[in-house]
Amino acid sequence: MDNISAAIMGLVQGISEFLPISSTAHLMFTGKLLQINQNDFAKAFEVIIQFGSILAVLVLYWRKFLSWSLLKKLLVAFLPTAVLGLVFYKIIKTYLMESYTLISWTLILGGLFLIIFEYFYSKKHKEETSDQELDNISYKNCLLIGLFQAIAMIPGVSRSAATIIGGLSLGLRRKMIVEFSFLLAVPTMLAASALVLVKNLSAFSVANINYLVVGFIISFIVALLSIKFLLHYIRKNNFIPFGIYRIIAGLLFFLFLL
Repeated sequence: MDNISAAIMGLVQGISEFLPISSTAHLMFTGKLLQINQNDFAKAFEVIIQFGSILAVLVLYWRKFLSWSLLKKLLVAFLPTAVLGLVFYKIIKTYLMESYTLISWTLILGGLFLIIFEYFYSKKHKEETSDQELDNISYKNCLLIGLFQAIAMIPGVSRSAATIIGGLSLGLRRKMIVEFSFLLAVPTMLAASALVLVKNLSAFSVANINYLVVGFIISFIVALLSIKFLLHYIRKNNFIPFGIYRIIAGLLFFLFLL
């Protein structure tokens, strides 16, 4: 790895983490395209740049995390992924994360689902005229959203897409569920990243600290812009373009593999 590769990976992480396009898939294929060896350092590096995205949410929404009521609801939403993640960790890490074919398929099928969902959703729901407060979300809905998020343990599904579709299907407003998805990313990504980080601590050295810094900073800055872009985008648009993008990306990944 060099500084340019680190910067590109940070850029991809920052863009893809909060958009419904799967950051895992994009990081895996970017790493393969850049011919980055998937050693312990590469795994630890991907964790560090995820912390950049987490920091972006904390900077933009730090006031929300001062609400004990909201924190409890985020914990409830996080529990399904925490429990199921521990149960299926070895299976996901050993088999699913190594399958580029599976990830290509999940991108394509996820894109089709996103398009179909938005088509029927737009027919049933008029344009939003009012906002809902995050504190008003019920514990039941938090748990259900958490179950939707758990589906994203399958690489390529997209944690953001799963939680947003889950929230919309429960009748939550688009802006509300998008922001809740941002906030829910913090405990989810912190837990997952910490687990990988502990397992790969030996990969860190002074010699490669500059790559970590470059990737982290770029991930943080780009994630800030990505969050602001999505909040602006959803005011008048749906997620069909992201569904189309997922299908194209999945097909290109297939061609790349062949």
